[in-house]
Amino acid sequence: MADRKCMVMRRKERKEKEAAKVTKDVKEVKNEGDKAMDNGEIPSAEAAATNCAADNIQNGDLQVEPVELPPFEIIAGDRIDPFAFKFQFKNVEYSSGRNKTFLCYLVDKGNTADGLLRGCLEDEHTGSHAEEAFFTQCLSDYDSALKYTITWYVSSSPCSACAAKIAEVLKARKNLKLSIFAARLFQWEEAEIQIGLKALHAAGCKLRVMKPLDFSYTWDTFVENEEQPLNLWEDCKENYEYYHEKLADILE
Repeated sequence: MADRKCMVMRRKERKEKEAAKVTKDVKEVKNEGDKAMDNGEIPSAEAAATNCAADNIQNGDLQVEPVELPPFEIIAGDRIDPFAFKFQFKNVEYSSGRNKTFLCYLVDKGNTADGLLRGCLEDEHTGSHAEEAFFTQCLSDYDSALKYTITWYVSSSPCSACAAKIAEVLKARKNLKLSIFAARLFQWEEAEIQIGLKALHAAGCKLRVMKPLDFSYTWDTFVENEEQPLNLWEDCKENYEYYHEKLADILE
């Protein structure tokens, strides 16, 4: 009982520490050329209304109505800026200012001629989320005759609307297997978020929280690191264990 009380106190201290450091973190990112970031997470209900409008999925094809999008809603590339990675992928509990989603992906189509597809997506939470953009942009040439094995490393787990859409895609495209490794759980206390994560799990998606080794792998594979190793932040392992426990409780 005393150990659990101490753990709660330590988590409270970490939140206060992160709250004090977040302004400094944002300034460091700005000074290194990263784009300015607004404070605060967009509530999932608002995000669902503005970013993840429901699309019909018929016969395994994702039906998307054409819309004119403002520039730089979705940024696609091969590598992530190292300062953006260290800020956005940091697995803290207090995530103020981290209002983007970074999605790093690997796609194996089971065709050795095509090789392994690799890349990154970044959203601004002003239009399509990175999870939705992956299916409409990165898998625009989807072929039902192929077997897809897809792995995502994301800065936070999907919002409720995106989780529901991903689940629909997985149900419609039986030849597609998806694994999601998330640095943090997005608003995991909310009932609708938990429902979305359970729906993903039920649809066959493998949900995991990123371990320290996963952060190092993502750094080596998807970040412009100039061959510099990643120095993991304080409490990385402890924060992983915290989120791992929460996800296990949600999915049980």
